[in-house]
Amino acid sequence: MLPTTVRDFIGTGPIAHLVTLRADGSPHISLAWVGIEDDEVVIGTLFDQPKLRDIRRDPRVTLSFVTGVRNAMGLDEYLVLDGRARITEGGAADLLQRLAHVYLGPDVRFPPMPDPPAGFVTRIAVDRVSGLGPWKGNEG
Repeated sequence: MLPTTVRDFIGTGPIAHLVTLRADGSPHISLAWVGIEDDEVVIGTLFDQPKLRDIRRDPRVTLSFVTGVRNAMGLDEYLVLDGRARITEGGAADLLQRLAHVYLGPDVRFPPMPDPPAGFVTRIAVDRVSGLGPWKGNEG
């Protein structure tokens, strides 16, 4: 189960750095809006992208976040989530609309197009929580 500190932080709308693995094993990094559903981190994607192809081949992923908080020692706090991802078809437009209210504002319509594609939802089961911040000590 994700710690409350992680859930609360993700609820503030931080941009995630999503790391997937290319076919040659090298890292691929993309930015993403994230939310939480059923104790999994979720990402909506309207169109098939390299990150989705990477996940289909190898489900291991890492998410990192900068918190914008500097601790009493002067160090920037951050959160890292390691896990396994799975992709489900459909639901991306609805998820992105919900996340847009967090990331862009309460009155935003997103995606900004008529009849957006169903897209894909990436669901990440978190295996390990690490970083520097209030989740310290929750490392798995």
